[in-house]
Amino acid sequence: MSRFFFKEIAPICYNRNMNFARTVSTRYLTRHQGLFAFITTLIGVAGVSVGVAALITTLSVMNGFQTDIKDKIIGAQSHILVFGHMSKERYIQNIELIEALPKVAAAAPHIYGQGIITYAGQSLGLIVRGLDPEQEKKINNLADSVVEGSFTPEWAKDAPPPLVLGTELASSMGADIGDDVVLISPQSISSSVGMVPKMKKFRISGLLKTGYYEFDNSIAYTLLPHASDFLGLKQGTTGVAVRLHNINDANEVAEQIRDVIGRGYSVRTFAEMNATLYAALKLEKTMMFIILFLIIGVASLNIASNLILLGTEKLRDIGILRAIGASPKMIRQIFIWEAMVIATLGIVIGLFLAGLLCWIIATFNIVELPGDIYYLTKVPVRIQFWDIVAVVSGSYLICFVAGLYPALKASRVNPTDAIRYG
Repeated sequence: MSRFFFKEIAPICYNRNMNFARTVSTRYLTRHQGLFAFITTLIGVAGVSVGVAALITTLSVMNGFQTDIKDKIIGAQSHILVFGHMSKERYIQNIELIEALPKVAAAAPHIYGQGIITYAGQSLGLIVRGLDPEQEKKINNLADSVVEGSFTPEWAKDAPPPLVLGTELASSMGADIGDDVVLISPQSISSSVGMVPKMKKFRISGLLKTGYYEFDNSIAYTLLPHASDFLGLKQGTTGVAVRLHNINDANEVAEQIRDVIGRGYSVRTFAEMNATLYAALKLEKTMMFIILFLIIGVASLNIASNLILLGTEKLRDIGILRAIGASPKMIRQIFIWEAMVIATLGIVIGLFLAGLLCWIIATFNIVELPGDIYYLTKVPVRIQFWDIVAVVSGSYLICFVAGLYPALKASRVNPTDAIRYG
């Protein structure tokens, strides 16, 4: 051991062109290790790499599902919704004002109302949504979600107004295209027997499947004039839907819309309308990050035990280094560098494994998802840069902390005792 020290390590102490701590730590890790220390080093590297790979792969899969859900929601809605009763002249004027904003791509009228649908003795509460199919194409991809039929069927003039149902809603009621249903409005009308609920017959003209269960199970779509008449809006609307060039400008544009259309309207972004869902998705991802990060925490304990063992094995060498002038700070740096080298190897291998796993999952149908439940056949994967930064930074931090105790213990060694008893 002493021969190794004087041959390999001592010259470094006097070479100002080399990083002393980094070089010593690297040589101790790569040369003259005992078998047990070598095995524990490999286990430490493997633990970090498995933790990094598992964490990045899991987060990427969760990102894929979250992105898919958000795309389905935005594809069936719009980036911004303006709520408030508007006459026909007023909503046309508001659309012109909104579309004049530079960051707005398009705007279209919409109607949202509540009702009860009855069919074959069944009654269900739902949301009645009125739209103009041609203008709707400018703000979302809802038309692409129609799996059967259409919003504007070629029926006789005396036929009931068309109604498009979500596939889940139609399935739960046992209704199909061509069936007549009755919508009951929460508004009442006067009659000879007093106030009675307003009812109107519709005919199912299409089935729609957005892939988001809440929409497919609770919304019925009809043309703007029919929805306005059913809800008693007198050809007016309940607001305007807005699509932006860049979805990230939603909050900024929402403020601009409030300024141009005046008070009396509620302007809400897609994130505000789905705040509960987005908060749940964020919490789920955060908890999964914390739980899987424990794998790296366990690996860091192995790194700490490996460095403690290394300090015991190299006790005599530490004493010699102290005797020829190495300060306690230098000894601490050596052990910290060893922890960082192990962490770096583990992180690099883990990143490679994560990339390989994500590619395999995205390319090959390893896990086949039931399409009637998830509306997907393959697991979606989306790697995000900031997830990688968080994992890598956290891994370095926890490995650094793991190396502190061995480093402090080794730096406090008495040189005379270490040379004599090492």
